[in-house]
Order: sequence, then structure tokens, then C-alpha cells
Amino acid sequence: MSLKNYIKNDLEIRLRSGQELPAPLTLESLSEHYQVSFSPVRIALAELVEEGLLQKGANRRLVRNAEQITPLKQGQSSELPEPPADMFEVITNDFVKLSLKGEPVDIREEVTARRYKISRSSLRIILNRLAGTGILDHIPRRGWRLRPFRQEDMQAFLEVRELLELKALELAKPHLKEEDLQKILNGNVIPQSAKEDVQIDNSLHEYLIEKAGNYYIKDFFQRQGRYYDILFDWEDQDRETAIETVRQHQAILTALIKKDWRAARKALSYHIRDNHPILSKIIKGK
Repeated sequence: MSLKNYIKNDLEIRLRSGQELPAPLTLESLSEHYQVSFSPVRIALAELVEEGLLQKGANRRLVRNAEQITPLKQGQSSELPEPPADMFEVITNDFVKLSLKGEPVDIREEVTARRYKISRSSLRIILNRLAGTGILDHIPRRGWRLRPFRQEDMQAFLEVRELLELKALELAKPHLKEEDLQKILNGNVIPQSAKEDVQIDNSLHEYLIEKAGNYYIKDFFQRQGRYYDILFDWEDQDRETAIETVRQHQAILTALIKKDWRAARKALSYHIRDNHPILSKIIKGK
């Protein structure tokens, strides 16, 4: 299902079943709610106006056209449609798994676009984004090559990351705000039951680097860290790993709020070095 069709179907079911609309009927509000650009929202709204479900009110704003809205017929489902898959996330996840085999892989646009049932132009946008993160390399006149995951590369990155993040913590100390730290802490929640999702807020690392105010530390993470951020986010899909990540975040943040710098430094160092149980088990080339 396209984004336009998803937005249109979602709004139509809400209108016909009398459910509350998810946001005001403006491009800005709906784009923010659906996390999309204005384009699919604009087309969806235009079609709903054309079909009579919406109309322009006296102030030129869109409103429900109550006289034209026919309720859902008996037996018709009022269940809202599932959002369409985010193809960037789908392809990223698949490519990460493929990279863990430890061998470079050539990516052919035509074959890959056909596999994911998207156009080559849409795929090319995704591939360019992935190249920007370091997952892919663009080989002139040959196409794209997937970057293989290698243990020695990750260990080397973690060693440098530890040094720079501990330095960032030292520089950031005078600029840390308790309300900021508490907000991040509140975003890291261990579920009370197996049915609940783990809530992870990874913004602590970016926060420390930003507050450190050191251009060269920030530059390293912007250029070298994006590939590993994606790998670590993928690893956190494992529930036990995610729960351990939350515990470690809580330990760091609690120490920072108490201004126990020694404990915070120790907890941050442990978190950087020892929180990759899945990636650390992957054997090079396997």
C-alpha cells in the first residue's frame, strides 16, 4: 500500500465510522502525524474532497462533509489500516543481516528493486542514504557494494569511541542539566511484563557529545559512528539485549544526576565495551 492510499484509507474509515481524526485537517498537522512529506497528504486530502467526504469550510479550512459521509455498511470493518512498511527500514535491516556474513556483496539495482517491489528511482534514494551511513559503497560504473561487518573493525571503533566519549563526558560536566538527564532517564523503561515493549532512549550519547562542544569529537561520530549506530540499533531488537541496554543507561544517567562522576565514567566505559553480546559472537567470514 502506498503512503497516499494508507493516509486516505485511514482518514476515510475514521470519517465513515465516526472515529476521532488523528490530527487537524491541515498539511502540517497530518504530515507530522503520519511522519511523511506534504505530497502524499495533499493528494489524499484532494481525493477525499473529490469524493465528498471533506469540504472547504467558511474559513477555507477542510472540514468533515457530514451531509455526504455515508456510514460504513453492516459487516464492513472499522479497523484502521496498518501503516505501510518503511522500505528504508526493511532494506536496512536486511542489509545489516547480510553484512554480518562478513563478505562484500554487490548490490544490483534492477534485481533489488524487483525483490522489494519498488521502483529503481525509489531504491536509488534508499541506496544513497545507506551509502551516507557507511553501509554501502558506491563503485563508479559498477554500482553498489555492501560493506562487510568485521569484528576487528568494530573493536577498533569501540576503543576509539570509549576514549572520545569519556573525554566528551569530562568536557560536558559543566553544561549538563538535570532536567535533560531526567528526561532521557524517563525514556529508558524496563517492561513490567512480557507483553510490553522495551523503551530505549539512546540520546544520552549524542547529548554528551553535543554538550562537550568539541568539533573534532562530534566530527568523528558523525563520519564514523553512523554505520555502528545502525548495527547497535539492530542488535537492540533482541529483547534481552534491549533490557540490558536500558539497565546500563539507567546506571549512567543516575550517576550523572547525582554528579557521581567516577561512577558515571565507569558505567559509561562498561556500556561502550560490553553491551554487544550478539555482534561479539559473530565470527568473521562465517
